[in-house]
Amino acid sequence: MSEVKISAEPRTEFGKGGARRTRRAGKVPAVLYGHGEAPKHIALPAREFAAAIRRGGANQLFAIEVSDGTQALALPKAIQRDPIKDTFEHIDLLLVRRGEKVTVDIAVQLTGEAARDTLVMHEHDTLSVSADATRLPESIEVSIEGLEAGTQITAGDVKLPQGVELVADPASVLVVITGAPTAEQLEAEGAGVVEEAPAEEAEEAAEGEEAAEGETAEGAEGETAEASAQA
Repeated sequence: MSEVKISAEPRTEFGKGGARRTRRAGKVPAVLYGHGEAPKHIALPAREFAAAIRRGGANQLFAIEVSDGTQALALPKAIQRDPIKDTFEHIDLLLVRRGEKVTVDIAVQLTGEAARDTLVMHEHDTLSVSADATRLPESIEVSIEGLEAGTQITAGDVKLPQGVELVADPASVLVVITGAPTAEQLEAEGAGVVEEAPAEEAEEAAEGEEAAEGETAEGAEGETAEASAQA
């Protein structure tokens, strides 16, 4: 994955108020840390950062040039988004060096089609691997072409690109191929749902009748007691 050059500015305002002002200015609050260095608070241009993430994914490598003369290579470690506006709220960036190996979660993309009358269960859509920080793959392809029901693909089954090492548990299941339900099975399940509804309604009706009978009996006892008292 090629690195993306991006400019940044030192950030002197902190707290919620400072972060809001940074975002209103079209920038994203961020912090650079790692290698035992003191954290450096910066602001990144929001549009440029968003465009880079769309192209390269969450493991995009950035060559950051800060206006105070600082230069650094960094990987996004944590990205906070606004779930409603779908904008970036804050970014943690991990400092890396060329040739340094890092552990990241890489997206797993399924290719091909399984055998007919099967369902594909994608149990895990990322795979934890270790690789050179400047040579991280954008994704890892896993073929399911022609796989029959009952087949499983584990992390250890995946063929990794040269220079990439598996960190995840080799026995971890990524994909499970199961048999698709038949029309008869779907129809039977649907019938079961339909049959349960009247039973529940009948039970509720019976409970309602019992409650009504109880109220009637209590009322009758009350009237009898009142008549006896008058007598």
